[in-house]
Amino acid sequence: MSIEAIQFDEKGLVPAIVQDAASKEVLTLAYMNEESLKKSLETKETWFYSRSRQELWHKGATSGNTQTIVDMRYDCDADALVVLVNPTGPACHKGVYSCFSDSLLKEEVQVNPSRYAILDELERLIAEREAERPEGAYTTYLFEKGVDKILKKVGEEAGEVIIAAKNRDHEELKWEVADLFYHTLVLLREQKLPFDEVLRVLEERHKR
Repeated sequence: MSIEAIQFDEKGLVPAIVQDAASKEVLTLAYMNEESLKKSLETKETWFYSRSRQELWHKGATSGNTQTIVDMRYDCDADALVVLVNPTGPACHKGVYSCFSDSLLKEEVQVNPSRYAILDELERLIAEREAERPEGAYTTYLFEKGVDKILKKVGEEAGEVIIAAKNRDHEELKWEVADLFYHTLVLLREQKLPFDEVLRVLEERHKR
């Protein structure tokens, strides 16, 4: 499908939902006109049209919080876009990971009943920490130190899992496995590899 097939509204705009390609968190909603869409496709970074300033703007041009495009998808009517990105820093002008951080329901929000819900929440939190880099947070420390530090921690935790298992120490083993899971998720985030890709490999293996 060519760009000419996109259905812009009467103002020449199309809504663009920006989503973190790894964590799947929705980061922001912005608008594109034909020119900003073309520039986004050409540069592989997000460009939008500001309805208030009536001009193009390159996300991160001032703040440095750019968004590298992984994929751009359109809906069945071709009148809305989903832009999958690898963000550098917060998406919101308030300095937070996602513009959609406030809830109208608050405590009424239903908790995901899945036994694996904590992995979804942990992946989201790690992505948030990478974007916002809150001072004093251990995850911030890992991202600031870089991949070598993260790899060292993954190796250390894997070794401690082995020791705990050899000692038949279930109490120690559960803590060490939890540490290994956490540091592995940090590594996946640093590598910009979605956890979904790992799950997809497990699923494909299971089908064999």
